[in-house]
Amino acid sequence: MSIIPILKGTMYTLQNELLKIAVKKTGAELCKITSVKHNTDFMWDGNPDVWAGIAPNLFPIIGALKNDTYKFEGKTYNLPKHGFIRHSEDLKVVEQTENSLTFKLIYNDDLLKLYPFKFEFYIIYSLKGNTLKIKHTIKNIDDKALYFSLGGHPAFKCPVFKNETYDDYFLEFEHAENSKTHCINMENGLISSSTKPVFENTNLLPLKHDLFNEDALVFKDLKSRSAILKSKLNGEILTVSYPDFTYLGVWAKPTGDYVCIEPWLGIADNENTNQDLITKEGILKLEAKNDFSASYSVKIAKTHLE
Repeated sequence: MSIIPILKGTMYTLQNELLKIAVKKTGAELCKITSVKHNTDFMWDGNPDVWAGIAPNLFPIIGALKNDTYKFEGKTYNLPKHGFIRHSEDLKVVEQTENSLTFKLIYNDDLLKLYPFKFEFYIIYSLKGNTLKIKHTIKNIDDKALYFSLGGHPAFKCPVFKNETYDDYFLEFEHAENSKTHCINMENGLISSSTKPVFENTNLLPLKHDLFNEDALVFKDLKSRSAILKSKLNGEILTVSYPDFTYLGVWAKPTGDYVCIEPWLGIADNENTNQDLITKEGILKLEAKNDFSASYSVKIAKTHLE
């Protein structure tokens, strides 16, 4: 590593011989993955006229709750879509090395009104060669079990190069799949009882803007734990590997030149939910005084870095 990460206003940076990244203080959100040699950007630029996000971190829920509320031990609580991490100004850098950045959020009195658990949330960004690893750790520092979901929402630029169009891009999954998307009710953001076939014994998903006319594709049963973003003209762009995650979302605004490859441990509420946090689909239980970690990675193809 040639450059020690430094704070630039509200942005932290890391760089090695191939890649440089930038992470916002707000939400500890990744906002840049760039080639050092060619200055090629691989992340969506967060154009607010389309979608202002870039790679929000999702905790302690994924997606929407019914009426933005859930129930726990007889009380009702409110949480916004995807939880509170992504807009938090309270994350702090607690460790900074030549090749990694560690952010931490600890519970406070305001958060306990939204989420009645004492926790520490860590996210570690680490660079090694042409790969960025994103590791999440949840520490339950409470005297009772903690219930949570966790996920990533990274948006990758597409097209990356000037000679391409959106339709030149596709996702190539690790295995041939036979899977359907669990449709989202566009009015409330909840998972409906409807499904639509997406994969029929194939590992390829062609990208078209109208693929997302009815919101995200939501998969519960993929065998694959990695997906490659590819261009018909420029080959492999990047690979997202998500070995620790059981659900996957694929999404973009229909007018956006990007695609989100979203590893999830959890899912939005079903329309028929009873709103009980303990029985919520995809919820994880972490016993008192225990830790939990899950990671995914983004590997940029070396052909675009050298």
